[in-house]
Amino acid sequence: MNAPNPGTPEPPADAAGSPHLLTRLLSGPSGLGTGSLRLAPVPVAEPDISLPADPESPSDASAPEPPPASQRIEGLYCPPAVRDDRALADEVNDRLVEWAEQEVGLYPDTEHREALVGFDPGRSVVLCHPDAPGIDHLMAAARLLVGENAVDDYFCEAEYGGSADRRGAALAVAQSAIDPPHNTPRYEADWRSGVESHPALRSMRSAMDHFRALATPAQAHRFRHDIASLYLGYNAEGDCISQHRTPAVWEYLVQRQFNSFRPCLTLTDAVGGYELPAHLFADPAVQRAVALSSNASTICNDLYSLRKEQQSERFHYSLPTVIAAEEDCSIEDAFQQAIEVHNDVVHLFEEQAAALSATDPLLARFMTGLTNWVGGNHEWHAGNVGTRYATSP
Repeated sequence: MNAPNPGTPEPPADAAGSPHLLTRLLSGPSGLGTGSLRLAPVPVAEPDISLPADPESPSDASAPEPPPASQRIEGLYCPPAVRDDRALADEVNDRLVEWAEQEVGLYPDTEHREALVGFDPGRSVVLCHPDAPGIDHLMAAARLLVGENAVDDYFCEAEYGGSADRRGAALAVAQSAIDPPHNTPRYEADWRSGVESHPALRSMRSAMDHFRALATPAQAHRFRHDIASLYLGYNAEGDCISQHRTPAVWEYLVQRQFNSFRPCLTLTDAVGGYELPAHLFADPAVQRAVALSSNASTICNDLYSLRKEQQSERFHYSLPTVIAAEEDCSIEDAFQQAIEVHNDVVHLFEEQAAALSATDPLLARFMTGLTNWVGGNHEWHAGNVGTRYATSP
């Protein structure tokens, strides 16, 4: 995907609506226990900023296949999804493809566009954000999700051009795409040129520009903070993978709290068209509810993706595999133990959310948004059983 450096680009526009769900959804969720979900992008070489460069523009796309019937993991507890609108999901997918092709040049060919639509990011955000006031708000969530996955794939996955000895530096540059540096004009121009030279960076920049148009400054700052924490989790996972080291269960759960879906969940008020004030969001009880809902959603991914991960040839670990290693038990037994951990986390979240909801109507609205995300995420995973997920080890 090498392309010539385009020179100094125009400053990011303050338009609304162009995040990067495309890359990550094309390739699947990232992080521990998700490598098998990715669809390989075109190999890339390294540009001057030690990051893979740009693909060619894609051509026409084809119609998606309908999603498979939902197949839930037996015994896995989650709140129900409250909205599943196929027509709306298709519209989000269509707009994502248009954004990817025409605005950020994320993927270069029909195969990858078909993979994006087949992964069904539109259905994911429709399920997870049933209170969104309109499609622009859904598109904000969808583009950001794509961008997060793109960064993970291109900068953390060796088969896609990532390298353990460059991961930290690459992720720092990726963070700058949403949290720009403050430099002299000369070096700011160099930075802009570097960001424009890579599709994942362009995607994150574009997605953040669109998000800022509908979010408050505090919500945008919150997202930047959560993405920095996500990249900390990427680095922790990368260290273990490069060393072929399976962490202890407690250490894995620490990693997973950072390397999680948290940035997606904490957008729930912005995507819902309102704001939970910063002083309420920062309250320790609210932070506990956010962490528990994020952890539950990410462990859900571990469980649904385990079989695909096992079929891959690369070193990997997830909650079931670290339990199996620590307890010296079969993967089947560890899978059941992981279900119990997931269910306990969901119940703790529901208790925390109920207590907070009783204190303030706005907190009740935000807790409902987190609950909707947990339930929608589970339904989306269950709907992909047979394509990228499995219900047992």
